[in-house]
Amino acid sequence: MRVGTFVLAAQFPGQGPGEALHRAIRSTEVAEKSGLDSVWLAEHHFVPYGVCPSAVTLAALLLGRTHRIRVGTAVSVLPNQHPVALGEQAALLHLTSGGRFSLGVGRGGPWVDLEVFGGGLEAYEKGFPESLDLLLDWLREPRVAGNGERFGFREVAVVPRADELLDEIDGNGTQGPGGPEVIVACTSPKSVKLAAENGLPMLLGMHCGDAEKAEMVALWRSTALAAGRSPESVREAGHVSAGVAQIADRSEEAVETLVKAMPGWLRQGLDAHVTVDGRHRVMRDPVAYTELLCGLHPVGPPGFAADRLAATAERTGITRFALLVEGSGDLAATEENVARLGTEVLPLLT
Repeated sequence: MRVGTFVLAAQFPGQGPGEALHRAIRSTEVAEKSGLDSVWLAEHHFVPYGVCPSAVTLAALLLGRTHRIRVGTAVSVLPNQHPVALGEQAALLHLTSGGRFSLGVGRGGPWVDLEVFGGGLEAYEKGFPESLDLLLDWLREPRVAGNGERFGFREVAVVPRADELLDEIDGNGTQGPGGPEVIVACTSPKSVKLAAENGLPMLLGMHCGDAEKAEMVALWRSTALAAGRSPESVREAGHVSAGVAQIADRSEEAVETLVKAMPGWLRQGLDAHVTVDGRHRVMRDPVAYTELLCGLHPVGPPGFAADRLAATAERTGITRFALLVEGSGDLAATEENVARLGTEVLPLLT
């Protein structure tokens, strides 16, 4: 079982963005110290739901401040950026961190970001497969040309090569395995099939229950096998389940902490999203959504949390977790929550 944190750098009511980002940094440092496996960084623009606009930039900082823990993006939004630029950044982080970087990518939403960054609605609705193909070529090939509808350019050399990681960082070792791990955020059968055809593991959202995640894993497996992927690679695919974790001595205490704090953040953060084309949005009820998350995920005493994670793993086959730990909105409480997750819950799973 590999348990990590999911960091949104959430700006709660009454807080500034600096406070949210400081909490993100501190929670990562505590996660490494407490024995957790990874930290996954969200990326948002123009909304207090999450104030990190560049997950790869924050990943670079955190990789420099840590020594063991894996740092990944959850996710870098492809329609808002050039796949080659993202590929160069991913290769840089992979090589300089000794292979501790994971690149999670996704389609994002129909937000005003598409207008600001110039991708346009078509990049969101139709362009993700082309962007993903170009990104994967950049991470795997020595030379790449853009031959798609959106990206067209002459063949150029890939520098630095992401697959030239050395076993020894000082350059005296032998060549290591390929480039950084790439994971795809999946919210629909279409995205599940795209990930499976490329042999890429999935990141599944925290709003999904075990049954829905199990169905998506089953679809991924059947599609990957039909695409010619080996049974071994399908069996060992490292899908990641996003969720929420709040550890307390009593379940009531853990739930109360989240129900008091999260709805205000959700209401403020989700309300700030603006669609690029004025399409109608249906907002989740913040209190009901918080209660839903508490019911789906490890929110309670250490033993209960461990049982909940183990049950999800058994039902879905997923053994990697990215857990939102900042639901209290408080720095000290978040640090304590991370520490308890690593020192009290994790030992029950190994």
